[in-house]
Amino acid sequence: PVTSGLPTVDYFLSSHLMEPENGDTHYREQLVRLPKIGMSVAKPPIPQSLSGNRGKFGLGVDRTLYLSCQSLSKYLPQYDFIFPQIAKSVPNAQFVFISHPNPHITQQFRRRLNAAFSQAELDGETFCTIVPRLAEKDYLDLNLSADIFLDTFSWSGGVTTLKAIACGLPVVTCPGDLMRSRHSFAILTTLGISETVASNPEEYIEIAVQLGRDTTWRQNLLEKARSQENNLFEDTDCVRALESFFESVT
Repeated sequence: PVTSGLPTVDYFLSSHLMEPENGDTHYREQLVRLPKIGMSVAKPPIPQSLSGNRGKFGLGVDRTLYLSCQSLSKYLPQYDFIFPQIAKSVPNAQFVFISHPNPHITQQFRRRLNAAFSQAELDGETFCTIVPRLAEKDYLDLNLSADIFLDTFSWSGGVTTLKAIACGLPVVTCPGDLMRSRHSFAILTTLGISETVASNPEEYIEIAVQLGRDTTWRQNLLEKARSQENNLFEDTDCVRALESFFESVT
């Protein structure tokens, strides 16, 4: 999600909602902003056989489950403090991550989490669980098991966010200055949801804490998202816009 930098590439196709106002300056190519999230996406099918059974993942039944399942390379060390700060206000919180294909990266991330929780005088092992990589069906079941979806800073979720929404999870995000940090922001904006979009890490923590404490608010956000899903999934506005673009340059 960056410019090619090549003089032989003329256009960069992107999303209107993902690009900041000065997005044109980020590309060697001419930026083309397609409507909404810039792509037509089918709603991920959720098999009826899935139950959201926490037990099979070794997760606490009575815990407030925060799922954060980006590739571990997206988690920057300067934001490790986010998780223990949430835990301080939500004592029954459990943060769930998915391991990296490279075990050394997973181990390094675990050490970072433990250090951040230790600095906050909390036990990282009590609050954090890193589950093995999962098949698609189990991955969706993990989403159904969770309460809240925590997006990453600087490089946000895209497909993972769409699947979390399809599974009924509220998404907390904090958009940055570049397109790659604004995927979830664009998705939530398309759904008409601004309540869980933070402007800084401190606000991100506040939103995550409120979601952990207020189940009624979580349910209201879920219902709001479901009522607007037709604006997000199977949308063809971007397809028509892409057709028009191709016709204009041929």
